[in-house]
Amino acid sequence: MYTSDPVPGTADSLRQLRRRLRALRRGLDPRTRAAHAAAMIRHLDRARLLRTAGRIALYVAADGEPDLSGLMTGPAAQRRRWYLPVLRGHAPGRLWFVRHRPGEPLRANHYGIPEPARRHRRIAPLHALDAILLPLVGFDADCNRLGMGAGFYDRSLAPLRRRRHWRRPLLIGIAHDCQRVHRLAPRPWDVPLDAVVTEAQVYRRLPTP
Repeated sequence: MYTSDPVPGTADSLRQLRRRLRALRRGLDPRTRAAHAAAMIRHLDRARLLRTAGRIALYVAADGEPDLSGLMTGPAAQRRRWYLPVLRGHAPGRLWFVRHRPGEPLRANHYGIPEPARRHRRIAPLHALDAILLPLVGFDADCNRLGMGAGFYDRSLAPLRRRRHWRRPLLIGIAHDCQRVHRLAPRPWDVPLDAVVTEAQVYRRLPTP
C-alpha cells in the first residue's frame, strides 16, 4: 500500500504532502508501530545491510516515526558503536552525530526531541560512520527522500556530495510503507539514499549508469 501522488513541485504542494504523510504515520496505533519496527529490524538483518557496520548513527523516534532503538540491544549490538543526532549550537541547522550507549541520559532539545546529555560528547565525523539510519516523511521506490523540510539532514550530509577521497557511510531511510509516494523529484542538494527500509520490504537505489 502506498500513497499515489504526482511529482510535487511547488513549496505549497510539498507542505501539503508532508502534512498528509505525517498524519498517516501519526495515525498508526502504538501496537502497529511496534510491529512495523520489529519487521524493519528483521529486514535490516536479512538484507545484511549492517553486516559490516561497526559505527552506526540512529535517531530517537518522534512524531510517529518507527522506533528502531531495539537495534542497540542484544549480543551483536554490543560489538557496535551507536550515535544519535544532536543539534549543533554554533552551526544552526546542522547536526552532530554523538556516541550513545543504551541507558545513558537524554535531554530534550528545543524541538522536544531527546539528545545525548553527556557534557563531554564523543562526536563522530561523517567519514568515521559506516551507516546512518535516518527517518523519512516520504519516499519513492527509487529511494528519493522527503524530509521534514527544515533541512537538518540535507545540510549535515552535504559534504557527502563533495567527498572524493574517503568512503561515505551507507545511508538508509526508515519509514512506514504508507509513506511511499508514486514519485518524488530529486533536488540539487539531495544526498542520495542507498536504501529505504519499511515494514513491507527493502527498497534499493539502482546504480547510476
